[in-house]
Formats: sequence, C-alpha cells, structure tokens
Amino acid sequence: MKLMPTKFLSAAAILATAMTANAQDTRPTKDIVETAVAAGSFKTLVAAVQAAGLVETLKGKGPFTVFAPTDEAFAKLPAGTVEALLKDKAKLAAILTYHVVAGDVRAEQAMKLTSARTVNGQSFTVAVKNGSVMIDNAKVVKADIATTNGVIHVIDTVILPR
Repeated sequence: MKLMPTKFLSAAAILATAMTANAQDTRPTKDIVETAVAAGSFKTLVAAVQAAGLVETLKGKGPFTVFAPTDEAFAKLPAGTVEALLKDKAKLAAILTYHVVAGDVRAEQAMKLTSARTVNGQSFTVAVKNGSVMIDNAKVVKADIATTNGVIHVIDTVILPR
C-alpha cells in the first residue's frame, strides 16, 4: 500500500516535467526571417527581403508584425513584376515595408482595427469580411505565427502602397 502513493507521485512528477518541457517548446526560437525561411512557402518574399537589404532590420529587436505574402501570392502579380522589383531596390523596399507594422499585433487586436500605419509611412485598411481579416485586398490565411521578434500573419495577395 505504501508503494502506490510513491508510484503515483513519481508518475505525476514525470508528467509535470513533460508538461513543463512541452510548454517551453512552444516559445518561438526563430526570428521573422528564420521563421519565413523555415516555412518554405516564402521563398520569393525572402529573396525580395534580401534584395531590398532588409534582412538585418527584420532580424532586429522589433517587435514587428509582418503580413507575409506566400509564393502563390507573388505568382498572382503580372509576369515580370517580381523580376523588375528585384532590380529596383527603392521600390521593392517601399512595397515590402508596406507589409510591416511596428509592434506585435495579434489577430485578435487586428480584427478591432480599421487601418494600420506601416513602416513605410502609409496605412493599409483592415476589415473583417465573411469572418476573415482583410488587409487592403489580401486575406489573412494564417495568423499569429510567433517569432522571437514579433509575429507573422500569412496573406494570399501582395499588397501595394499608393
């Protein structure tokens, strides 16, 4: 009879240790750039960030909120657009910084906004349509991807500043 409580306590201790380890595993270990690279669906965005010279900025302390277009979103642009932008660093940087908001803005907060000021100085519109958060004409398809220096929200369309 005395062994049962000891076994129970040992099992409880192992479970508590496992739960603590799992809780620690949920904290992000990669910054925005590393997270985008690891995802594998942001190859065009990562190449554009590199071409625009924004890698160090997006690896910086932050926090930043990035509305990240997927490779499929970039593929929607007219033929030759991405290639032309990769050669025009200033225009590319203006477009990319239009996808970034200073601070850590989670989906719950974004849903309460009507607009947000971007790092490039312009604002985009935020709306909830049919239960989806829209950033200008882009739909947020995945939200709240935590990183060590902010958050990424995946969008299905490249948004363009005025």
